[in-house]
Amino acid sequence: MSASDSKVLKTEPLSPAEARWTRLVKTTYTDPTSTTRTWESAERQTRPKTSLIDGVGIVAILQKPGEEPRLLLQKQFRPPIDKVCIEVPAGLVDEGESAMEAAVRELKEETGYKGEVAGEEFGVSPVMWNDPGFCNTNLNMIHVTVDMTLPENQNPKTELEDNEFIECFSVPLKDLYAECRKLEKEGYAIDARVGTLAEGIEIGKRWKLT
Repeated sequence: MSASDSKVLKTEPLSPAEARWTRLVKTTYTDPTSTTRTWESAERQTRPKTSLIDGVGIVAILQKPGEEPRLLLQKQFRPPIDKVCIEVPAGLVDEGESAMEAAVRELKEETGYKGEVAGEEFGVSPVMWNDPGFCNTNLNMIHVTVDMTLPENQNPKTELEDNEFIECFSVPLKDLYAECRKLEKEGYAIDARVGTLAEGIEIGKRWKLT
């Protein structure tokens, strides 16, 4: 089985009574001229009451002595766009769970790898809003290192749910921008988190920021 074996059969309106994950809302607000306006958006319904975020994205760097660092990526079919998407590992935060705990857990479940968060200062990003003009979904990006010399990382075993079909692969971190270009030409969709990371690396190279 492959992520590319999935396909959309139909698309139809969803009634509010059926919606489990999101809901549509209309917000009334005033602009700087005191004009009253409205805004349509989506709202996630799964954020834990004790959490400031919905989920985490994981920048997992595979490290092995003498080799270039590699970024762990995934291929996953996303029905809303009817494409296989190139993504970083990610997932929702459980009740009572910190962003760092969620990242380590999700990484193990989705990829089988055991990782270590890179410390509070760099390990956890500021809260990021995925698409604030459309929805209230937010997350922390968590930077995790994966020691490829550890015995538990030699033959990683995933713990996927029955509705998850995820293919893992890795690319040299320095080549991420070129790989995104290549994958797009092959018909894959590039998740914004992956694309933004690639853009940042490329900007750093071109402007010699390091």
